[in-house]
This record gives sequence, structure tokens and C-alpha cells, in this order.
Amino acid sequence: MFRAASPGRSLAGPNVTGVTNWVRAGAPVRVLDAGGWTDTWFAGHGTVCNLAVEPGIDVLVQKRGKAGSFDERTIELHLPSYGDRYRFGLDEALPGRHRLLESTLRRWTPLNCALEITVTSSVPSGSGMGTSASVVVALVLALQSLFGEKPNPTTLASAAHDIETIDLGGQSGVQDQIAAANGGANLIKIDPYPQTEVRSLEIAPSTWEALPRRMVTVYLGTSHHSSAVHEAVISRLAGSDVEMLLEPLRSAAVRAASALEARNIEDYGAAMISNTEAQAALQLGLVSNRALQVIEVAQRCGAVGWKVNGAGGEGGTVTIIGPEDAAQVIDAVRTLDRLTLLPVGPAPQGARLVGQG
Repeated sequence: MFRAASPGRSLAGPNVTGVTNWVRAGAPVRVLDAGGWTDTWFAGHGTVCNLAVEPGIDVLVQKRGKAGSFDERTIELHLPSYGDRYRFGLDEALPGRHRLLESTLRRWTPLNCALEITVTSSVPSGSGMGTSASVVVALVLALQSLFGEKPNPTTLASAAHDIETIDLGGQSGVQDQIAAANGGANLIKIDPYPQTEVRSLEIAPSTWEALPRRMVTVYLGTSHHSSAVHEAVISRLAGSDVEMLLEPLRSAAVRAASALEARNIEDYGAAMISNTEAQAALQLGLVSNRALQVIEVAQRCGAVGWKVNGAGGEGGTVTIIGPEDAAQVIDAVRTLDRLTLLPVGPAPQGARLVGQG
């Protein structure tokens, strides 16, 4: 279980008391996750500094009566970002089309309740930005709030992690769920896995203003499956000096957090470069040729930092920390084929209710 939630993260929204008929919840995703890979069971202990960004995930949950084709414990799941819509009964075998969502709904939907769920994402699935964790965090928040509960960031993160790892048996660190639940920039200590202590970084307003001007997040054109990448790294670490490979990642996280609080974006960028180099040493292919192409172009334009987000591997995203004016970086990246610039920026808030009635 998780412990020690970050302070000051409100999940409240309009009309948050009592049982309602519909709830809309949102959650950010995350980038620049220095120390990633050390938040896993096979690392044992770790340190991660990441930054929540938005727009991220939006979830609308609506109660439906028994009239018409809606029956008890029936879900209508609408996923416009995937071009998918289907209906299933929670007391039947789950379809397995979107297993994380289906398992979350089976665990958290009360008896004798039919729901219509709409999930939209502002970033591509498989982007390496913790999208799957953010979807579950937002969905759990919406479901619990719909039935009068008031979860806190710690319980949200823990519930989302349990669904992915225990219910579905997937590989997942703990940082993605914490970033989605808490928002902002956090220094996460894991010791031992999965016990965590989370500290919200105290970042000056001038740094919050500078980050969105200097950050450029690039989608590399294809998604990846982070659980499969985890399996490859686990095989790589077998018989290796695990501490030698992972300690540079932990050190990069500490340096990144210190730089943010010291208002030193150049040193923050340098910490991300160190982390990306350690990431590449961890496993061949975690920093792909496509990512290296983006990094090389950005470096020529004066970038001071870069990070292959999340697990890495083929596809996913890279976040660049540019010079004071990142326009040249943006223009240069746009000349590359099959890339997409994602319009995301720092998210001071974590998972939250944005409406209900």
C-alpha cells in the first residue's frame, strides 16, 4: 500500500456531497520522469521526480435506469479516442477489449447499477506518459464520487496500481498513478516497493511560468506496450549488477527535484540528459533511433535537456526542454516526418471532479 500523500491536493469540485446521477472527473498524465524504472518491484527501492501535465484524461460516468435495453450491472462503454463503443454485463465474462477499464468497473461498480461511461484522452495511448494509470485514477474517482465517497490521492493511486498489477497481473511501477492523483511536480521515494513517500515540490511561480514556454513534447508516431518493455528489462537485469544500472537513475531524480526548487531549469535539463543516458545503458533500445533523431535536432537548436518518457522503447514520446525561446526547436521538429507535437503543459492539480449533478 501507498502512504504519505502529498499535501494540498484537493479532489473537490462543484456539488461534491451526496449521491448524484452523473459525475465528470479528470486526471493529468506525466512527463520528464527522472528515476523511472526504480519505482518497480525488481528495483526494490527507488526515487522518481516527475511532472504532471495537462490536458490528460476526461471520464464521464452516468447512471442509467432499468428501462429499455439497460439492465442491472450493465455497462455502456464509449471510447471516442479509440473509435470504440460496446456494452457488457459485469456479472458475465468480461469482453477483454479494454481490460483495465473493464476490471476497474467490475471492482468499483455497486450491485444493481447500470452505467454509461465515456472516456476521452488528449494524448495517444501508449505515449509513455502514464495514460493507462491516469484513466484508471480518473475512473475510480468518478465511480467513488458518484456513490458518495470522497477518495484522497493516496487511496486513488493505490487502487489504480492494484488493478493494473494485482487484478490484471501487469508490470507497473508506482509513479504514474501518483502523478495522476497528485498533479504538480513530485519527488517520490519508494522503499521498499510498493511503499512510497511523496513530497510535492515547492516551485516558484517564475519556474511554473517558464516551464510551458520551454517544454516541447513530441509523439514519435507509434505507441508502445509498457508492460512488454518491462519484461525485456527484467530479463536484462537478471544476473546483472542491478544497483550499478539503477543508481544513476535515482541520482538524476534527486538532481531534477533540487533544480526545480532552485529555479534552475538548465540544471533540470541536465538531470534529464543524465537520466536518458542511464536509461539507454539499462537496456538496448529503450532510447530508440527515432527518439535520438528528435534529440539530435533539438540539441542543434539549443535544447538544454531531453527525456524519453516512461518505459521507453519504440514509439512513445520525448519531452525536450528548450532554450528560453523554444520556437526554433518546435520549427525544427516539425520538419521531421510522422511526428506530432502534443500541446501539453504543467498541471498543478491532480485528479479532480469537474462537474456532477
